[in-house]
Amino acid sequence: MLDQPLDLFTNFANEAADVAREIVRTAAAGQRRPVAKSDSSPVTETDRAVERIIRERIADRFPAHGVLGEEFGAEGLDEEFVWVIDPIDGTKAFIGGLAVYGTLISLTRGGTPILGLIDNPVTGDRWLGQVGQNTTLNGKAVRTASTAVLADAFMANGNPEPFQSNEKGSVDRLRQSTRWCVYGGSCMAYGRVADGSIDISIDGGLDPYDYCALVPIVTGAGGCITDWQGRPLTLLSGNLCLASANEVIHRQALEKLN
Repeated sequence: MLDQPLDLFTNFANEAADVAREIVRTAAAGQRRPVAKSDSSPVTETDRAVERIIRERIADRFPAHGVLGEEFGAEGLDEEFVWVIDPIDGTKAFIGGLAVYGTLISLTRGGTPILGLIDNPVTGDRWLGQVGQNTTLNGKAVRTASTAVLADAFMANGNPEPFQSNEKGSVDRLRQSTRWCVYGGSCMAYGRVADGSIDISIDGGLDPYDYCALVPIVTGAGGCITDWQGRPLTLLSGNLCLASANEVIHRQALEKLN
């Protein structure tokens, strides 16, 4: 499938995540002072430092590849391979000292995610998804849950605030059809869908750097992840994301949303 072995890219992603983990863990033990970006969302110098060093390493190792990151924008999005980076997914949790944040690293080919990594620097948990291979958590293969009906499902939502007014009704309808719901898990919730702990995770107000890494992780564990219309998530997708443990429950969730 690839001119270069996927393992080459996977090894690089792991190396970059190791560096990011050290930076974030060191910063987490000290002052985590935020500043407001132009859209009023918070950012810290740690977010910028992590993305900066990953971008530098990409430029050195894969100079022909494009890059899209939350803090420093896009370069070479028309290239065949594009790395997608969220240095700290869950910056508010990081600022607040709550260990439900992580570094997201993804590689897309032709806009489609083929490699995804979630790393929680505090817990040491790392999910890795690669197209055509089983998703792993800390090196061991994981599998999504077999939950088949919404009434038995455990649902997660990172943050209800970004939903538009017309979207909130759809999410409430889905939530009321499930057994339980937990909030605030950020990227960790999608890792937990992959390892069978959570059945459904849903979010809005997203950008590609929020969801690209999640795609190979969820699908490689047997789950489904799409937009709210059931369409695949790519670099050009909208801002709505739904991940489910399997096709059966994913169809039910989509019906509730629509």
